[in-house]
Amino acid sequence: MTLIKSISGIRGTVGGCPGDNLTPLDIVKFVSAYATWLKTGAGKKKARIVLGRDARLSGEMYAKLVSATLVGLGHDVINIGMATTPTTEIAVTAEKADGGIILTASHNPKQWNALKLLNADGEFLSAADGAQVLELAAKEDFEYAGVDELGCVVEKDYTQYHIDEVLGLKLVDKEAIEKAHLKVVVDAVNSIGVVIPRLLKALGVNDVVELNCEPTGKFAHNPEPIPENLTQIAAKMKECHADLGIVVDPDVDRLALISETGEMFGEEYTLVAVADYVLRHTPGNTVSNLSSSRALRDITVAAGQEYNAGAVGEVNVVAKMKATQAVIGGEGNGGVIYPESHYGRDALVGVGLFLSHYVAKGKKMTELKKDYPQYFISKNKITLSPEMNVDKILEGLKKKYANEKVTDIDGVKIDFAHGWVHLRKSNTEPIIRIYSEAKDEAAANQLAEEVIATAKILF
Repeated sequence: MTLIKSISGIRGTVGGCPGDNLTPLDIVKFVSAYATWLKTGAGKKKARIVLGRDARLSGEMYAKLVSATLVGLGHDVINIGMATTPTTEIAVTAEKADGGIILTASHNPKQWNALKLLNADGEFLSAADGAQVLELAAKEDFEYAGVDELGCVVEKDYTQYHIDEVLGLKLVDKEAIEKAHLKVVVDAVNSIGVVIPRLLKALGVNDVVELNCEPTGKFAHNPEPIPENLTQIAAKMKECHADLGIVVDPDVDRLALISETGEMFGEEYTLVAVADYVLRHTPGNTVSNLSSSRALRDITVAAGQEYNAGAVGEVNVVAKMKATQAVIGGEGNGGVIYPESHYGRDALVGVGLFLSHYVAKGKKMTELKKDYPQYFISKNKITLSPEMNVDKILEGLKKKYANEKVTDIDGVKIDFAHGWVHLRKSNTEPIIRIYSEAKDEAAANQLAEEVIATAKILF
C-alpha cells in the first residue's frame, strides 16, 4: 500500500520497498521536510524539537533516524523516549520548544508506525502547515548543516511531570479517589499505557490489577480499544470483582472504560461522563466531532450551554473549541480534550477527571451509564479500491438526501429526526468510514444499511 499522508501525520506499514511502506528513507525525507519547514515557515534557523514515541517494535529504530536527521538539519533534539502522545505535547510547551515529533500509529496494529508533527503550542499542525511540509517533502530540496552547525541531543523523562500536572488540576479530587478504595483493572496493550497504573497509584488507587503492562511493543491483542478486542479484560473484571476497568491505545490518547460487569461503558460515553462532571463545576460550551454521539449535545443543552461539532481530527476539534471557548471537548473514540490542561486528547487527564466524577456520584459503572441519553452507534466501513471515486459517491449522497439536514465540512453527514449517518474517507486507512447512530442497535444498523446500499449504487 502507499503511504497515508494526511492531517493525522505520515502513516504506513514497516518494511517493503520505497513508496510502498513507511521506510527509513521516508522517515529521513519527511523529517527533513518538517525541519526545513521550521526554518522557512516558522522562521527558526536552529529549533528545539521534542521527540517521543510509543513502545511499538519499530519505534527505537525510527527514533534514531528522526533524531539524527534533525541534528543533521542543525536542530536540537529533546528526546523524551517512550512517552504518551499527550506527554510529548505537554513537553513541547514545558520546554518552550519550537515543535515536536511523535512516533506512533495510535490504534493501528504493530506493523504500522507514523510521524505525528507538532507546532510550538504542542498541537498538531494545521492543514495549511501540513500541506507546506508535504510540498517540501515532494521537492526533496534540503540544506543540511555544516559540521560546526550540527544540532545536539539531550534526553529527558516527562512522565512524572505529566502525572503531577494531572494531580494539580482543580477538578481532580485525589482525596476523594483515595477514600473510595477502588479496585481497577488496567489493560495497557504492552505499550506506553504502563503509565496508567503509575497514575492510579499517584491518585491513591492502591488495588490495581495489571494486564499487558510490559512496554514490549508486542501487542497482546488488536490495539484498538473496541469490544471485540477486549475479551481478556472483560473476563478479568468478572473474575476479580473490580469496580471498573481502564483500557488505552498504544499512545494513550484514547480512554475506554469497562463496567463492573465486564461490559464496555462505551468509548462515546467516556467524553459524555467527563463533560457532565466538568459542566457541573465550570459551565461552558462543548465540542465533539461529526462522528460523535448526540449524547454530548443532549447533556450540554440540558445544562443550558451550547454544543458545536467540528470535522473529524483532533486539530479540527481543537480549532472549534478555541473558536467557541469550549470548556471541554474531544472525540467519541474516547478522546478527552480539557483546555485547563492542554489542547490535546489525553487519557491521563481523562482518568483523573472521570474517577473524580465516579467517586462523587457514588454509583456503579452500569448505574452511572443509565444517567445519560442512551444511543447506539454502528460503525461500518467500505474498503477503497483504485477505481472508486469517493467524491462522486459523497456528492451523489448529498443529492439523494437533500431534503434532510446535510453537513459536508467533512465527508457527508445526514441528520435524520431519529438518528444520523456520517460517511467520510479515513485519514489513517484506505477506507470510507460509515458511522450511524440511533436509539437502539437495530435502528442504527438499518440507517447504515440504507445509506450503504445507496452508496454502492453510486460506485
